[in-house]
Amino acid sequence: MVMPTPEQPREQERDADLALGPSGVEIAPGVSVPGGVLRFTFVRSSGPGGQNVNKRSTKAELRVALADLPISQAAAARLVRLAGPAGARVTDDGEVLLTGDEMRSQRQNRDACLERLRLLITQALVAPKQRRPTRPTKGSQRRRMESKRQRGETKQRRRKPSDD
Repeated sequence: MVMPTPEQPREQERDADLALGPSGVEIAPGVSVPGGVLRFTFVRSSGPGGQNVNKRSTKAELRVALADLPISQAAAARLVRLAGPAGARVTDDGEVLLTGDEMRSQRQNRDACLERLRLLITQALVAPKQRRPTRPTKGSQRRRMESKRQRGETKQRRRKPSDD
């Protein structure tokens, strides 16, 4: 009988925690990725937690290559644009980097990173509404020109009379 190495159960637990299905991890409606695409690292966290901060690596860092995400080029471009305000960043290697250190446990911080990724991808998948150029109405053009004329007359009355 072959004894499993200590790493094997951890990998199985991690896969179970990420809710791996037959198609991988579902990160957005209709968007699934293999579990190996999501790379988590855990480092020492700053902030609240007392001695726990000094003993445990609870800060989660999630790295995902844009090329590994099954989304269109347009959605990937929107994802890059949305990443900045969402607290994520895109590295020079084309990876989205999300960090989570708000909670005191690895699991909660990892789940927070996954939730942020889900939110980013969901927002990136929605194409912005196409802007249709509009024209001002005849009435608004007429009102604008009338107000300009009146303003000019007011300024004209303020001037000193000419000595002509």
